[in-house]
Amino acid sequence: MAHPRTPDHRLDELEIKASFTDDLLDQLNLTIYRQQQQIDALAQQLVQLRQQMPEAGSGGARDPGDELPPHY
Repeated sequence: MAHPRTPDHRLDELEIKASFTDDLLDQLNLTIYRQQQQIDALAQQLVQLRQQMPEAGSGGARDPGDELPPHY
């Protein structure tokens, strides 16, 4: 025979669920924090690469439409 669900038992279950929810929220916050650090690092790398582009290229950005197609 199943035990009736007392208010105390239900309260205990809700407290356990709340605890698991808090742990999950902490894990998600840490994940978001780490992802933001990665995004910031990648953005900084992109800035550095863009600063290097004019040095490596031949006078800046080129429009692909300006290039002549090969003749057959």
